[in-house]
Amino acid sequence: MTQTISWIGRFLRLLCSALLILLAVSPAPTLAQGVAPNSAPPIAAAADLQFALPEIVAAFARSGGAPLRLSFGSSGNFARQIVQGAPFELFLAADDRYVAQVITAQRADGPGTHYATGRLALFLPQASPIRADRNLADLSAAARDGRLKRLAIANPEHAPYGRAAREVLEQRGLWSAVQDKLALGDNAAQAAQFAASGAAQAGLIPLSLARAPELATRGAYVTLPENWHTPLRQTLVLVKGAGPTARAFAEFLRGQQAREILARNGFGLPAP
Repeated sequence: MTQTISWIGRFLRLLCSALLILLAVSPAPTLAQGVAPNSAPPIAAAADLQFALPEIVAAFARSGGAPLRLSFGSSGNFARQIVQGAPFELFLAADDRYVAQVITAQRADGPGTHYATGRLALFLPQASPIRADRNLADLSAAARDGRLKRLAIANPEHAPYGRAAREVLEQRGLWSAVQDKLALGDNAAQAAQFAASGAAQAGLIPLSLARAPELATRGAYVTLPENWHTPLRQTLVLVKGAGPTARAFAEFLRGQQAREILARNGFGLPAP
């Protein structure tokens, strides 16, 4: 009987974690005023913008902008979809190399624009046995003494923050020690939910997600040195066929209101 109760408890915890992950990565076609109509232009956005971008969209609406439909996911997956003809009108990537793929495939309408710089953080859920230190010394010790069972990162194959996380782990001499402990999220938001739910004892995730109230209350984080990985040059590009609303929003993203929101959410900013 005790074993049955224990099994049910584990199942319920896993179910809750799965629901949190689905909420984190599902498309978010909303504005502050409600659901965007189907005629609103679809925008493909990197998962690290999950909290900052709806705030920017709400500011855009208050300034007279029309509704938009937001979808969040990994930059690599979105780049592939756009190259294959997906009808997005604006692509907000977490890394400039995926915008370069869209440009090379002649699917872009103009050059890319560097709109922000991403930062990486070590996130530790409540009750994690690992200490938050900026040098990852305790993470290194935990990987070897058995305290670290799972480390959440985005998939390096198609998520820029996953690639940055791998570079950090390699730079600190940790990659071989944690390879068999990785919990790979399809994108950065999913990796963040693996960590926040307690499914992993630690996660290397975007600072913009780690410091968001939805996650910050569920754990602790430290910002990692930006010179430990290739800069995450977040870049936007209009897709061929983009209409006036998508173009207006791309311009709004370069403006002061959007820059202030991005900075408040933990992003670095390029020179105006």
